[in-house]
Amino acid sequence: MSSPQRTPGGSVTAADVEEAVRLAVTVLRGAEGADWSVRAGSLEWDCWETAEHLADDLFSYAAQLGPARPPADGHIPFAWTRQRPDGPANVVFADREAGPAGLLQVLEACGGLLAAVVRTTPPDRRAFHVFGVSDAAGFAAMGVVETLVHVHDIAEGLGLSFTPPAGLCDRTLARLFPDAPAAPDRWSVLLWCTGRTALPGHPRRTSWRWDGTLREPAGL
Repeated sequence: MSSPQRTPGGSVTAADVEEAVRLAVTVLRGAEGADWSVRAGSLEWDCWETAEHLADDLFSYAAQLGPARPPADGHIPFAWTRQRPDGPANVVFADREAGPAGLLQVLEACGGLLAAVVRTTPPDRRAFHVFGVSDAAGFAAMGVVETLVHVHDIAEGLGLSFTPPAGLCDRTLARLFPDAPAAPDRWSVLLWCTGRTALPGHPRRTSWRWDGTLREPAGL
């Protein structure tokens, strides 16, 4: 089934999460036989750890929205653990014996969970995130930005090329980075917003965060 056509404007939706994860899995399948223990771009994690972290993000965002009354001041109390001292703290880990193909199944499954929860979450539900209490569209945007930028990191490590659609980047920027530069290359802008590159007139960021706070329409 082909993906639905989306315009550059508008809210980030479950369909955007599905598109981002589909793009991620498609490009990363091109390196299933590669060494995933190499460093992921500019991160301190290797490519396997970064993919696990991404899957964990998608799962955690789905879980955060899941309760009828999500916590307003903290995360769902899962027991996060690290497999090495400097690795990511996750709930989700992939079975190493399943190899990269199994890892990508874990990623795809967690993306499906987030898309399903976003699609069925009541519009008035709000849930905690450290970067701002948000609604389902906000968590969808968080899932998209995590997917796009971490696939960029992994692709750098594995020698792959990855450029997502401009409209997907633009909707994510509008939701989470309202002060992003207006440069026409929206993918480069998203990479700049997340500290991964420089832009003309904008040095590379050494620290960054998005704003997940829900911005209600004027007049409400």
